[in-house]
Amino acid sequence: MGIFSGLITLPLAPLRGTVWVAEQVRDEADKELHDPAVIRRQLEQIAEARREGTIDEAEADTAERELVARLIRADRNEGT
Repeated sequence: MGIFSGLITLPLAPLRGTVWVAEQVRDEADKELHDPAVIRRQLEQIAEARREGTIDEAEADTAERELVARLIRADRNEGT
């Protein structure tokens, strides 16, 4: 990049930085959403909440189904 084009695009630098940060946050969120270890921990938390009675059976079943579906998708994507 030449000095002239660098000066012209300088006002866009904060925007490029913001976009980079947003991409990093998105990537981390995707990793956590599809990380089997995180999903298993969440399943354990639901099981504990069920034992303690802080979540009812219907809520626990719904949450577990969603997490198991995510776990299956994560396993399939790992194999790809």
